Amino acid sequence: MKLWKVLGLAGLAGVTATGVVIARDARARGQLSPDEVRERLHQRLAEADGAEDPSAAVTGADADPS
Repeated sequence: MKLWKVLGLAGLAGVTATGVVIARDARARGQLSPDEVRERLHQRLAEADGAEDPSAAVTGADADPS
């Protein structure tokens, strides 16, 4: 019976920790202005475009048949 109590308490602690993390993330996002959100999105897009391998983009019908 003690095992079930320990597992229940561990589960409760996990749910509580998850709620704290979600609340902290939501609060941080709520403090951003629309301009800051736009700036971050543009920055992430620029990073994603720079990280792509141009040779990997050639697939399917665009590939050289030889």
